[in-house]
Amino acid sequence: MTDLTGRTAVITGSARGIGRAIALRYASLGANIVVNYSSDRAGAEATATEIERIGAQAITVRADVSETTGIEHLFAEATARFGQIDIVVANAGVELIGVNFVDITEAQFDRLFAINTKGTFFTLQAAARHVVDNGRIIYVGSSTTTVPVPGEGLYGSSKTAPRYAVQVLAQELADRGVTVNTILPTAIEGAGVFTEPDPDHPVRRFVARPGRIGRRMGTVDDVADAAEYVASPLAAWVSGQSLLVSGGALQ
Repeated sequence: MTDLTGRTAVITGSARGIGRAIALRYASLGANIVVNYSSDRAGAEATATEIERIGAQAITVRADVSETTGIEHLFAEATARFGQIDIVVANAGVELIGVNFVDITEAQFDRLFAINTKGTFFTLQAAARHVVDNGRIIYVGSSTTTVPVPGEGLYGSSKTAPRYAVQVLAQELADRGVTVNTILPTAIEGAGVFTEPDPDHPVRRFVARPGRIGRRMGTVDDVADAAEYVASPLAAWVSGQSLLVSGGALQ
């Protein structure tokens, strides 16, 4: 079992969904957790309460990752409270699916790239500056970056650039023993556009086809499993990699 006792993890967008699941997993392994949120204060506080119930320490920090000042504030608060940062999970993001390329608006482009691309890029940069030697930096991307998907041109594009940045950063931080990896979840129950159950969503029919373990959508715990692995000593020599969490399907 992974032991993260005494370590501190900063997880962006951890008020709900995948970020929350990773926060709870790391807390169950002994880590202190910095719960970040942009607008869902109630969700962040509920996550922090659950972390404390588990027996770990947590703080909540409101910070909009689309603004570099917000990212700086997040890391300053984390350092002030816990002294050092051992793990950073760049998870915050927004989805937009089912929109044809020719129908994408400038406003949609600006929003997704501000959060998914710019926000992640500068979160990774701050992580590189603050994380301790032999620490872990993890980007939660998307399986849409592995296979082109009609209707997801904007979303997939906004999630692709950080994958390249991860590979570069992994090499630049190698001498410090810091690993930098990407997790690529498929459609995840209870996260993003699937936060609210929709039994008639066409994605449910898509994932029920042969080629996927269990013929089901992924769960937030499936992603937390991957996040536990890349944060553990078992992955100390795994860096610059993308781990597709899709039950064996291509995306």
